[in-house]
Formats: sequence, C-alpha cells, structure tokens
Amino acid sequence: MIVNAEGQVLGRMASFVAKRVLRGDQVIVVNAEKALISGTKTGIQTEADRRLGIRNWGNPKKGPYMMKRPDNFVRRAIRGMLPYNKNRYGARGREAFKDVIVFMGVPKKEIEKYDKTFKPANINEISDKNIQKKPLRKYLYVSEFCKILGNKTTIKQNTI
Repeated sequence: MIVNAEGQVLGRMASFVAKRVLRGDQVIVVNAEKALISGTKTGIQTEADRRLGIRNWGNPKKGPYMMKRPDNFVRRAIRGMLPYNKNRYGARGREAFKDVIVFMGVPKKEIEKYDKTFKPANINEISDKNIQKKPLRKYLYVSEFCKILGNKTTIKQNTI
C-alpha cells in the first residue's frame, strides 16, 4: 500500500500506517515532508527546543537524538505508534516496523523496486470511521519543523 502524506496530519497518518503494518501489509509513505503537524508555530517550536535540550548529564554525546530529516522524522513517528519495547508484544512491532518505507517526494524508480504502482491511498477515504474533518488553521509542515531542528537536506527535483 502506498500512502501519500501530503496534507495529512502526522499523528493520524502514523496511527493509520501502524495499524496497517501490524495487520501484515507493507506500507510505503511518499511526500513525507508535506505532512502536517497541528499547532501554532511558537508552540511547536518551544516543544522542539525542549526536546533538543534533553541531554545525558554524564556524557551529552550519548543522546537522546531527534530525527532531523523529514523521512526519518515521519518513520520515527510511525514507530512510536507500534509496540516496540522489549516486552512480549515488542517483537511483533519490531518485525512489523521493517515493512515501513518512507520517502521524501515520489521516487518512482524506488517504488518500482517493491513492485508497486503509484496509486496513493487517501487516509480519509479508507479510514474505518467516518470522521468529519475540521479544517486546520494552525499547522506546520514537517519540512519546516525539521528546518527548525537543524535539517540541511533538500529533495532532488528529478525524483518527483
């Protein structure tokens, strides 16, 4: 299944993808940099500053680290929705997480490696519940958020 992240709220999309992966599907997420994070820019920025300030007092190089590239950031958000710890359910989540592939942009050559035709799934049409969508007034793109974190990568224009 291919999921187009453009215009989708990150948390909702991540929970949808996690549920599909736990069922056994292989999910490819494209346009990861165009996913939305809901909230005001200042609120999101203060949360990013708080997370970046967390360090190990003994040795700051030991982390924790935040993902700064949009594809890795979205992949980490999906991992947060899976049972990944070392308890009896964690092995199931770790195995399922191997089936999650996230791309910035739409690299058609890479998608063809997985024998998939590009027909992106719209989460709002597929979701089990008919939730009435409210228009988001305050949001930030994942690419903008990653620039706040210190991302310096750009998307190659020939992949889209």
